Amino acid sequence: MKKIAALILAAALLLSIAGLAMAQEQVSITLWTYPIGGWGKAEQVDQIVAAFNAVEPNIQVKVEYLDYSSGDDQVTSAIEAGTTPDIIMEGPERLVSNWGAKGKMVDLQDLWTEEALADISANSPAVVAASRGADGVFYEYPLCMTTHTMAINYEVFEKANALQYLDLDKRTWTTENFQKAMQALKDDGVEVTGIVYCGGQGGDQGTRALAANLYSASFTNEDHTRYTMDSEQGIKGLQLLVDMVKEGLLESDAGIAAADELQLFANGTAQMTWAWNASNAANYAASVAFTPFAMTFPSDDGVPELAGGIWGFGIFDNQDEARVEAAKKFIRFVSDDPVQGPASVFATGFFPVRASFGDIYTGTEKDSFKEFLQFMPYMGDYYNVAPNWAVQRTEWWNLLQRIFAGEAVETAVATYISKVNPQ
Repeated sequence: MKKIAALILAAALLLSIAGLAMAQEQVSITLWTYPIGGWGKAEQVDQIVAAFNAVEPNIQVKVEYLDYSSGDDQVTSAIEAGTTPDIIMEGPERLVSNWGAKGKMVDLQDLWTEEALADISANSPAVVAASRGADGVFYEYPLCMTTHTMAINYEVFEKANALQYLDLDKRTWTTENFQKAMQALKDDGVEVTGIVYCGGQGGDQGTRALAANLYSASFTNEDHTRYTMDSEQGIKGLQLLVDMVKEGLLESDAGIAAADELQLFANGTAQMTWAWNASNAANYAASVAFTPFAMTFPSDDGVPELAGGIWGFGIFDNQDEARVEAAKKFIRFVSDDPVQGPASVFATGFFPVRASFGDIYTGTEKDSFKEFLQFMPYMGDYYNVAPNWAVQRTEWWNLLQRIFAGEAVETAVATYISKVNPQ
């Protein structure tokens, strides 16, 4: 009896130890995500978390959804209170140049394996560069990207015989041919060709790309430490826009931003938009009575550089190694898994940073998105990581307002540069 009792006691002890070990293996982490396509919707993120838990049942993922009106304030408050999430999903301008530069983020070098680096570099070296801070540390592991294009009303251009000035296969055009196309539209009786909106920062990536591409200006220096639209090329591009507005080839409007301009494009009032991408194409598909034809921005050499968007994951340094490792497992699964990785990107509505994922949209309910895959090679330098980014965004539309109100371009640009560059 004593032996049996001892065995029972030993078994109970082993079960207790095993139970304790299992309890210790349970890790709870938090994910905060901005509204990046379907990653801002619980019904889609719940499916992603469920897929993760099918392979990692001991890691609980709690999700909180941020928006762009209050999300930054929530993160700032969490940093001050020491209650930051483990994982946050957004872009390099926040994860790298803001929180990473302030020492709040974990080094993600171990996620950047040789295979991952090669795969992402094959798609866009700019994505790799943007994910790394000025100190050389990787603070972001990217999932998806997109390029921002412009679009034209195909039928209006066709009627005005302006399509001859576009390379319809490459979706490119030169600055000279852009001017010729606008003249053709005007001569055909088109009242509003395109509107350079400057009533706020919404869609400012479009007006920046328009002004910079006209004469191949660099928006910042190579190190992303200073804004450089005071270059000869930058001033020349802005001056051309002013001249085209004066000649009636374009319009400017200090009372609208991109959302308003998109409505004017969709209802046929304006024949171009500077704020087009796969998401907007899908959103406006049912409300247009013409063919929106996506194009790159005109450039003097016919080789455009498009503004891009990059989104991925960062980990806040909460001084808990178990949670950091659990967070890395989640990021690896949703970003790198050959099945879940493409599905994670598909949920965003954007495009994979990994070249190996290929075309994820053909034959799906988002089949129309494949049109924008051809623009990925035109993605230019990701300069959004430059300092004073929020200030720059405000000063940019202020600059546009001043030059279209009659202030000399050189003077207005000098004021802009003095306000946005670090002293």
